[in-house]
Amino acid sequence: MTSEPAVPLRRVGASGLLVSAVGLGCNNFGRAGTRTETLEGTREVLDAAIDAGVTLLDTADMYGKDPGLSETLMGEALKGRRDRVTLATKFGHFGRDMGYEVTGSKASRTYVRRAVEASLTRLQTEWIDLYQLHTPDPGTPIEETLDVLADLVREGKVRYIGHSNLAGWQIAEAHYVAAERAGVPFVSAQNHYSLLARAAERDVLPAVERFGLGFLPYFPLHNGLLTGKFTRDHAPSDTRIMRQRQHVWQEAPWDALEAFQAFCDERGVTMLEATFGWLLARPSLASVIAGATSPEQIRANAAAASAWSPTPDDLTTIDALFPLPEDPAARV
Repeated sequence: MTSEPAVPLRRVGASGLLVSAVGLGCNNFGRAGTRTETLEGTREVLDAAIDAGVTLLDTADMYGKDPGLSETLMGEALKGRRDRVTLATKFGHFGRDMGYEVTGSKASRTYVRRAVEASLTRLQTEWIDLYQLHTPDPGTPIEETLDVLADLVREGKVRYIGHSNLAGWQIAEAHYVAAERAGVPFVSAQNHYSLLARAAERDVLPAVERFGLGFLPYFPLHNGLLTGKFTRDHAPSDTRIMRQRQHVWQEAPWDALEAFQAFCDERGVTMLEATFGWLLARPSLASVIAGATSPEQIRANAAAASAWSPTPDDLTTIDALFPLPEDPAARV
């Protein structure tokens, strides 16, 4: 009996870090009301991911109904097989209190030191493969953040560093600061990006490509709207959209989505496969980080990694269905 082919590996930017072309977003681990709220559910999904060849696991210290719960559940579920996955986590999100004593901003030297030790403990590992600044910190010079992250790399606690939610100019600033100081540079950028949220194409993706970073889009399936499971008249009740964000479904651009479904039907592919194909054709894209709460979702995402490769004409057609909205800043 032959096993299913592994998900293809991709290099993260100009670095030596290799990741699966489809990653697993772990923000559902420990989330209240999901199958993965518990250790059993988390282990079930991680088992399926590893079996399917999805080895990039992206979490954050703030994920879970209690801060840190996602990392804690992952640490337990990954016992004995840490070497089989690439662990990425984040620190410094301004929107959640992690319970550390307030001694500075969330990208400061002291805070980063406390955050990384806490993540290492919860994940039950000696190193983090990709350690990412979760949100920009206007209260801390990027020089300070880069210096402490470089120290962590030299100490072996972190292999590579990345960032999330930075604007194009902030990506450029971080690159030049690291170069001027002969420091350790960021290798990845993680930002919101999908067919229904293309704003990153204005400044983030050009900066990513210019400075040799690997791009990691989050919410690539737009809360499930791009999986093909939703229609104008029907939405699965057991979904995050219907539990928490019904407006996403109600306000969706259904004319464009129905045209996209017709495009997929003509080519004999699912909307999920076409969406992954479009994403993986983007310049500098390293891995599509998609969340999952069941083994079935993991297997479908993994299969979509190599199910369909769009032609240049296909990409032009898809781009026309979901055009980049006008930039408000460009108005005179």
